[in-house]
Amino acid sequence: MNYVNTFLDNLNIDEKSTLVVAVSYGPDSMFLLNLLREKYENNKIICAHVHHNHRKQSDKEAILLKDYCKKNKIVFEFMKIDKYENDTFTEEEARKKRYLFFDKVMHKYKSKYLFTAHHGDDLSETILMRIVRGSNLKGYAGITLKSERNGYQIIRPLLYITKDKIKRLCKENNIPYATDKSNNSTKYTRNRYRNKMLKFLKKENENVHEKFLSFSKELQECDEVIEELVLNNYEKIVKDNKIDLVSLKKQKDFIIKKIIEKYLLNEYKDDIKIINNKHTNLILDMIKSDKSNVIIFLPRNKTLFKTYNKIYFDKVNKYNSYCYVFDGYLSLPNGYAIKKVSKLDEKSNYICALDSNEIKLPLYVRNKKDGDRISILGLNGSKKIKDVFIDEKVDIKKRSNYPVLVDKENNILWVPGLKKSKYDKSKRGKYDIILKYFKEEK
Repeated sequence: MNYVNTFLDNLNIDEKSTLVVAVSYGPDSMFLLNLLREKYENNKIICAHVHHNHRKQSDKEAILLKDYCKKNKIVFEFMKIDKYENDTFTEEEARKKRYLFFDKVMHKYKSKYLFTAHHGDDLSETILMRIVRGSNLKGYAGITLKSERNGYQIIRPLLYITKDKIKRLCKENNIPYATDKSNNSTKYTRNRYRNKMLKFLKKENENVHEKFLSFSKELQECDEVIEELVLNNYEKIVKDNKIDLVSLKKQKDFIIKKIIEKYLLNEYKDDIKIINNKHTNLILDMIKSDKSNVIIFLPRNKTLFKTYNKIYFDKVNKYNSYCYVFDGYLSLPNGYAIKKVSKLDEKSNYICALDSNEIKLPLYVRNKKDGDRISILGLNGSKKIKDVFIDEKVDIKKRSNYPVLVDKENNILWVPGLKKSKYDKSKRGKYDIILKYFKEEK
């Protein structure tokens, strides 16, 4: 706890400052609320609680937290999320709505400090997940002790201690809290890292969270130096929100990558977490390509164009050329989608099984091009995709926009819903990739 208290002391918060604390009624946030209440007894403390409308216990927890605040003279601010998009709870949407609520509370009380209860285990798990998934330098650093948002600071003093330490301190100090049982479910990715990988690392070093924090700080310092270098070049290279490729290509490869990351951050803002290394590498390939005109479809229905010596985001007409990198799930312009599945449970042209040893990854989905041909199992030679469309009576208006699956060498592997290639495997064959094509529900 010495590190926590030293960190808080170094913030130099005066007694006139109002402190807002994000509280869920879990052990972490309840410990933080109690800590700040005692340390800053002369400051106004605001408890900001969000009812996520996801667990039955949330109603009771909100009542208990409100009572706790009343007894301890803490202002209680409450928000309940009544509805989610498509009536389905997602962490991403919950986080967005939660922080919009925090923005309102911060503005209402003119507060400069929002405290959240992220702890050392959260940081370790985040870094591990991003290393496995792929990220950038800032992403690999994980959760920071301090960050800025909409004119206020987000402070995370508990990154110095672990979840177990917090629970022990709650017990010693009779701090009430509720436990979310879903935290033990291996259904969620973070829980698998927490209950398996992190548990193993703690056996090697019980203070491994301190090593992750040092690693995070080192990366943050490196990122700050690089960010300054990137900023010095960014305004010369990006004008009117368009990247000048002539100027960009004069930079070193690493700086080019960082400029692309900053360009994506300016476009996606709070949604930047949905962009990963695969998307960045796709843009870097676009830059290196000899083709004068290239289009890339990115998450959130955003389209990136390369036109001669410029790269920029813009809207695309329905029948413009497209080429997606396949990353497990893909929404297509024609209202259909392709997703990776675990079972080969049908024989139709709407499902395709492939052996990764026979093809070149990654897989791409693009629209049909003039001259495209597919090698069909059991037939000598190949067949024009144009003839496949004629045989299957595909509406001529839909042909230009129809998807085909290809590998890295542009071998056509599948015309979803219409025809399979010689690369498709039967149920008894050897395969490790199964893809399904289906109408996507809006």
